[in-house]
Parts: sequence; C-alpha cells; structure tokens
Amino acid sequence: MPDNKATMLRIYEEIFSQGDLDLIDELLADDFVEHEELPPGTPSGKGAPRALMTMMRNAFPDFHAGVEELLEDGDKVIARARFSGTHQGEFMGIPATGKRFDIAAIDIIEFRDGKGVAHWGVMDMAGMMEQ
Repeated sequence: MPDNKATMLRIYEEIFSQGDLDLIDELLADDFVEHEELPPGTPSGKGAPRALMTMMRNAFPDFHAGVEELLEDGDKVIARARFSGTHQGEFMGIPATGKRFDIAAIDIIEFRDGKGVAHWGVMDMAGMMEQ
C-alpha cells in the first residue's frame, strides 16, 4: 500500500526545497490536474508545478518549503507549511531586492496508486509581495 504522506514529504523536501524537478515525473501521475490559481501563461498538468518551481527557484535560489503538519484523509494528504527564500532574481517582473520572505501555505494533494493526481493550494502571496 502506498505511503502517501511519505510521498507528500518527498514533494516538499526533494522537489520544492532541493529543486529536483525530475522527480515530478516519478511522483505525479501523467493525468495530474493543477487546481491552484497560477500566473497567466503557466502550463497545465505536470507542467504547472515544474514551471512554478522553476520560477520560484530562479527568483529565490534558497527557496525552502517546510512542512509543519501533515493530515491524511482517504486518498488526500493535506500539508500546513511555510515557504521561505531570499529574493535574488526577477520575480513576476520585480527585480531582485535581496529581501527574505516567509509565508504560510496549505496544500492538498489527491493520490492514486502512490502518485499525485490533483493539487489544490493556497499561499499567502500578498504577504510574500509585502515582504
């Protein structure tokens, strides 16, 4: 039986924090659906997390995603997390400021056969832009 919580931790630690984008193909299903509202022009499917993490890591090379709590309900895993990093590259048209950000985020991933098939998320973008 797949350990969905362990897979969720791998997504946070290895993809988000370490930037291993090749793991997207291993940990997300081919029919993955992204439900989070993302910047215009972001591709759909598995391309969405790849594009988002590429943008984040280019702007914030020290980007870190820390899980504070994981809850599992059936085929869904819910993470309460914190995202942080230092603004060292352009982000959504804003030149690097050298400032750090630290914001709250909630992610829900639905799993099937050990792979993520859908994602819903909310992060404090207003707090991030303010910082």
